[in-house]
Amino acid sequence: MRIRVSTAMTAAALLFAPVSARAGEGGYFWSGDWYLKVGAAGFAAPRYEGAKKYLFQVTPMISLGKAGSTVRFSSRNDNPSFALIDNGGFRAGATGKLVMPRDKDDSKDLRGLTPVKFGGELGAFAEAYPTDWLRVRGEVRHGIRSHDGIVADIAADAFVDVRPDVRVSAGPRLTVASNDYMDTYYGVKPNQVAKSGLSAYDPDGGIHSVGAGAAITWQVNEKIETSAFAEYKRLVGDAAKSSLVRQRGDRDQVLIGLSATYRFDFTLP
Repeated sequence: MRIRVSTAMTAAALLFAPVSARAGEGGYFWSGDWYLKVGAAGFAAPRYEGAKKYLFQVTPMISLGKAGSTVRFSSRNDNPSFALIDNGGFRAGATGKLVMPRDKDDSKDLRGLTPVKFGGELGAFAEAYPTDWLRVRGEVRHGIRSHDGIVADIAADAFVDVRPDVRVSAGPRLTVASNDYMDTYYGVKPNQVAKSGLSAYDPDGGIHSVGAGAAITWQVNEKIETSAFAEYKRLVGDAAKSSLVRQRGDRDQVLIGLSATYRFDFTLP
């Protein structure tokens, strides 16, 4: 298992912060008390979507928000977002995600396939709280540069505070992807067969994966927060039928890791 350190700081987190766009009384929307959380996560995950071999990665974490936000629950799976509607029980707005490149340098399994460029995904999110202990969130994003497809993520998380400083959460996951997305990550063109050694494959869009996630979060003090998390997903549909997955990969994908963040508080006029 190799170790890779990601140097791509998630600047998008500063543009699509998990805050409301509403202005405070007598000031601009940025006026008031804010917090900035910085930290890192270390986790073991597949080298690429559908891979059999794993890679240990270290990635930065940045979160900007307004003090007193109505956000009751957040997951590491949530992409950076900016709420345009926020009434406590329902939030909706814009969301974005950075997409890392993928090529043969990540794994020899990818030799002969078209590299995936560094880019992003932009779209919208909505989340609701049917009860005080359950959050349902959905995101729909369109690829920019990395792919031309559309991806939709749906997750439900039940959460409970077993102690004032310890929260446990878990729930199901579902991802749906368009034809263009599936073709970028799982397709094998006829002219790539000789170099890649894989069978030609032209996937269609549909359900990409199903799975579940869980986390334990410990609020060490007012400034420091740590978390242990695990995610499992099973590739289904045309993603699972890809020759890349069948011949060299694995339908079952697992991610396990730890994270820690430190909170800075500040005020803007």
